[in-house]
Amino acid sequence: MLEIQNVSKTFNAGTVNQKIALNGLNLKLNEGDFVTVIGGNGAGKSTMLNAVAGVWPVDEGKILIDGVDVTRLSEHQRAAYIGRVFQDPMTGTAATMQIEENLALAARRGKRRTLRIGITKDGRWVEYTGRNDEITSQKWEQDPTLRTAIVSPDRSHKGVLLLSKEGWELVPVDICFPVLHGKHGEDGTIQGLFQLAGIPFVGCDTISSANCMDKEITHTILEAHGIKMAKWLVVNHEKMQQFEQFAQQAEEKLGYPMFVKPANAGSSVGVGKAHNRQELKAACETALKEDYKAVVEECIEMQEVETAVLGNADAKAAGVVGELVPVVEFYTYEAKYIDGTTVLHIPGRVSEETSLKLRQTAEKAFAAIGCEGFARIDFFVRKSDGEVILNEINTIPGFTSISMYPKLWDYCGLHYPQLLDRLIQLGLQRK
Repeated sequence: MLEIQNVSKTFNAGTVNQKIALNGLNLKLNEGDFVTVIGGNGAGKSTMLNAVAGVWPVDEGKILIDGVDVTRLSEHQRAAYIGRVFQDPMTGTAATMQIEENLALAARRGKRRTLRIGITKDGRWVEYTGRNDEITSQKWEQDPTLRTAIVSPDRSHKGVLLLSKEGWELVPVDICFPVLHGKHGEDGTIQGLFQLAGIPFVGCDTISSANCMDKEITHTILEAHGIKMAKWLVVNHEKMQQFEQFAQQAEEKLGYPMFVKPANAGSSVGVGKAHNRQELKAACETALKEDYKAVVEECIEMQEVETAVLGNADAKAAGVVGELVPVVEFYTYEAKYIDGTTVLHIPGRVSEETSLKLRQTAEKAFAAIGCEGFARIDFFVRKSDGEVILNEINTIPGFTSISMYPKLWDYCGLHYPQLLDRLIQLGLQRK
């Protein structure tokens, strides 16, 4: 609700050009109310709007938004100036560009001002002010108006330095929304930068992001909390020097087929499936190109089910789970973000008892590993006995039109714009 209480505004007070634009204005509006302001030149229409937005300070009175006095807050503070970071230079380019386009559309429908910081393929950070379709088509990097962007580590700044030939500008940022997948996006790297700079951000903090990114660490922490995961082994370059010995150990513990995943990659990058020793060696070599270690896991005959968790200390899972039925042999990067070949079932085709166990286990895992904000937690439901097996925790879940996380909350009545509002609130609430 917006409430204007006895607001007055005078320009050029005490001069011959003195003008009283607002004199004791009172107004109360609820969300969704429609107002028509009638008046000729000098009637105070623009003054009223600019006073509410925080562009012009008022002389007397108060402006309240949802009961909070924002009269003395700056325009930036009042508008919740959000810094958004998109496109990772290592992996996840197509995914992050689609997410950025969806977020930009939602922001236009909302009440926020956004500062978009893009990371080019060669690692440059720049401010982008162009069209969203240029992001999708990957032409944005050629925009002539790009300005170098630097997240200042100085906590007194709490913002982004924008550099150009004309000089520099410090733009204060209330909160950052990283939309990066994989390395440098979900592994705690950028989260650590924001924490160092004292800038609030959406999602998990540095430590929980890193622990969820590293599949070996995820296994270790969650299994210590009694959460069932697939049987697994770790392989690295040293073990590959004695591959036959490692392969025998994997065959005895896991059996074929088995999956090989880079320990720190994300978005299904570098994942392979091995049906024999030759394929196992090739899959390990591919995975180890992405990271210095990889996790080898048993293959489970299962349903692939996903949950959506939202919150900080009191995080809850969405009231339904979603089921994935990939057309390809396993859930590839392309199937996740680009080609839409994966069939989604919402609610997932599981019993009420299994759905409840999935959601309760998701909440337990979220708390055990220290997650905050949001996460998509993926499970296997083994076909032979219905056992619930946690697969992985995604700390920056996909937000494209085919992504499960927003679809699950939308089904439960929390629609895209409201979901973004909630995520921002959670980021701002975190201490």
